[in-house]
Amino acid sequence: MSQFVQFVFLGLAVGAVYSVFATSLVGIYAATGVINFAQGSIALWAVYVVAALRTDGTLVLPIGSLSIGSEDNPTPMVLAIVIGVVSAALWALLAHYLIFRPLRHAPVLAQVVASVGLMLFITALVHLRFSTDSLMALPILPQNTFEIAGAVVNVSDILMAVVAILIALLLWAYFSLTTLGVATRAGSEDELAARLAGFSPDRLAAIVWVITGAASGLIVVLGAYTIGLDATSYTFYIIPALAVALVGRLTSFGVACAAGLILGAFQAVILWASTLEWWPSWAQTGVGDAVPFVVVVIALFLLGGKIPSRGSLGEAKMPAVFIPRIRPIPVVLMVAAVVVAVLLTSGSWRFGILTSMILSLIALSLVLLTGYLGQISLASMAFAGAAGFALSKVTTNWGVPFPLSILLSALIATVLGVIVGVPALRIRGAQLAVVTLAAALAIQSFVFNNPSLTPFEGNLIEDPTLFGWDLSVRQGSELTTIEFSMMVLVVVTVLTLIVMRFMAGATGRAFLAVRSNERAAASVGINVAATKILGFALSAFLAGVGGCLIGYSRGQLSAGSFTVIIGLTLLAMTYVGGITSVSGAFVAGIIGPLGVGYVFLTQTLDFGKYYELIAAGSLLLMAVLNPVGVAGAVREAVDHIKARIGKGPDSGKTAAPAVPASSGTSEAKASSHVG
Repeated sequence: MSQFVQFVFLGLAVGAVYSVFATSLVGIYAATGVINFAQGSIALWAVYVVAALRTDGTLVLPIGSLSIGSEDNPTPMVLAIVIGVVSAALWALLAHYLIFRPLRHAPVLAQVVASVGLMLFITALVHLRFSTDSLMALPILPQNTFEIAGAVVNVSDILMAVVAILIALLLWAYFSLTTLGVATRAGSEDELAARLAGFSPDRLAAIVWVITGAASGLIVVLGAYTIGLDATSYTFYIIPALAVALVGRLTSFGVACAAGLILGAFQAVILWASTLEWWPSWAQTGVGDAVPFVVVVIALFLLGGKIPSRGSLGEAKMPAVFIPRIRPIPVVLMVAAVVVAVLLTSGSWRFGILTSMILSLIALSLVLLTGYLGQISLASMAFAGAAGFALSKVTTNWGVPFPLSILLSALIATVLGVIVGVPALRIRGAQLAVVTLAAALAIQSFVFNNPSLTPFEGNLIEDPTLFGWDLSVRQGSELTTIEFSMMVLVVVTVLTLIVMRFMAGATGRAFLAVRSNERAAASVGINVAATKILGFALSAFLAGVGGCLIGYSRGQLSAGSFTVIIGLTLLAMTYVGGITSVSGAFVAGIIGPLGVGYVFLTQTLDFGKYYELIAAGSLLLMAVLNPVGVAGAVREAVDHIKARIGKGPDSGKTAAPAVPASSGTSEAKASSHVG
């Protein structure tokens, strides 16, 4: 019993971080209607600023640094904390004015990918600017202990919980008892009325961004010594924070705070229980990380309809969809160009071409599900990884030959995709993005990083053969064989043509109808639930095939091949390429992780270490300035040129018209017939 009590209190430190992140999310949502996936990254910058100041007195800036001390005389603790908290507040303020303010009338998709892009950008910048492997957090809170029911309790854990409760009370008081806070809440219901009353919603939102950024930075700085200093963990603490914020319907500071403390304690108890003899061995890793996913799904299923939406001025427009047409000559020319590129290259360049082809297929799964069906998914790489690890089992343990091994493994990913997609029957928009991101993190922790399910050194994959023809990726000193590259090209080409046929046919029209307006789609006889499930199934299948091809290209898999960060980076590249067009998927493959663009940055420009920063920065620019991406911009430019030379704007344009979203809701109103 004493151990149980002790672990309950040990979980309060992490629970306090969840609570402050959650109450910050509630405040930002009340002020702007944005679910900020970058809240953890904003706090992450603050904790590393303080760690550097207290180590050698260096104030690290995004560009350059200042000396406010030395190794022998580091920055005083109070000053370091103030600077760290202010830095988090400044990041939050910049996020509001440079990113989310321009996107205030943008569709939910743009806001979600911009928030994810900001998360990736700050995380990549932390890795570039700080010595993350050598910096350590020094204690700030008292390290005394006392006993309760035989359990040794740290005073610092209690103080963390107290600070979290105080922050929740202060946020509640601001929104309930102050004129500015009440005006902020009123603006969330009727933005026009707030303006007529003499308040600027932008300034009110900026105040909330600063307060929540400072609060998030403070709680992480105070708890870093107890929790530890890890860039990835703090970034993804946003998932449990979102879970408990949703329990409070994104409106209640008190419920979000209490739920965060309870969740932190519960995860600590699970950690303790996993050390007991009766606990199953397969559940000793990742169960605690899977809990937030369960909480998110349950909360959204029970409360999804009760979560308020923000009133706004104007109407948001979804990015234009480009309906694909299969033209034999361009297809042949493109395939021929890839064949020539494979034949003329070798080593890392050929491997980059191979990787680009595979990533194009996974990016196509995002185009199909997110761009075409309008269902925001952040779990594509989790589906790919599930198929990749399944491939290891079916080839080495069951002896399933190629290509049946790919088909079976991809079907396993399809089942997983359907399971993750079930919540889409009740929820959509940013809330669905929360579910899929939580699912991706749960799959990564519970499956990919679980040695009982995927041993760290036991995920070998048998080389593919077809009718005695060796299709292995390596032969002798050759890094990537021509035979394997041609096999991947055939698979990717065939599946791409099939998907294009789907998009241009009745299935594609049903997807577009659901994307535009679910009620209108149902009124004309489209089964919305079945269409959504079909979309998740097809997307997961495509991603699963891509994961299998990644597995064959590696020969042995590890969890590092399918991390959530890689999945989010690929989403960023797909959005940059054009989330609503097939050609956008090809652009994403070229510039995706380890693709041709990455090889060019690494070997030609020696900018490989800046790849994630460039990817995230490009995503932010595209989300704010050009939501149709590179492919869409090129298509629009071509259409404009054709119109100027007299061929007419419709001679080469196959885009469905942009469909504006209705004000204050995640659904869209179709402005014209899409067919």
